[in-house]
Amino acid sequence: MRRILAVSGPDRVQFLQGLVTNKVGDVPVWAALLTPQGKYLADFLIVPMGERLLIDVDERLADDLMRRLTMYKLRSAVTIEATDLTVSRGTGDMPDAAIADPRHPALGWRLYGGTGDDGSDFDAIRVEHCIPESLVELIPNDTFILEAGFERLHGVDFRKGCYVGQEVTARMKHKTDLRKGLVTVGIAGEAPVGTPILMADGREAGTLFTQSGGHAIAYMRFDRMGEGLVAGDARILA
Repeated sequence: MRRILAVSGPDRVQFLQGLVTNKVGDVPVWAALLTPQGKYLADFLIVPMGERLLIDVDERLADDLMRRLTMYKLRSAVTIEATDLTVSRGTGDMPDAAIADPRHPALGWRLYGGTGDDGSDFDAIRVEHCIPESLVELIPNDTFILEAGFERLHGVDFRKGCYVGQEVTARMKHKTDLRKGLVTVGIAGEAPVGTPILMADGREAGTLFTQSGGHAIAYMRFDRMGEGLVAGDARILA
């Protein structure tokens, strides 16, 4: 389930621009709010709609996100409020007034005020294209967004200027080589989300997440990918 928040007022663009990972403007974007230490707190779509910026966020993250945005408000001329808007999504013909999902073309469209999804298997789409989901692969106070594919999925802008957690994110981009991250792997069998992925000698190589059609999203140490990996009773074909 999703909740749609709305940010209005003359400072709405400037306000969000100084907080989130992506450039806020006239087009829909995917972005995240981070801790000062660069760890993920929430991800959401920001959708310009008239004199408001809609924030399309997982319902379970909405209350905390509202609280944090209100804390950062200070003297900004903005109003932050929940709306009763609903969102539907699909991968077929795009309805009038829908937007293209800014993360990946395979995710299709989103329509605000819509009445339901079109039946597309979004878990299968996410696994195929290694697209993380809130509170599954994206874990508050734990995930680093570059390890989760935010650059590949257009969720971070390295030219937009400062935002909360920007220094750590920029340092990971420019001064280090990522040694861990989300990848799509093959899987024979099934195991619960969060199951550790182990090497033949028992050392931990990663964590298993969403599974679909013989493939899965996994958080892996790249130097430990190879043959002999297991997650519970499942074999990982990395």
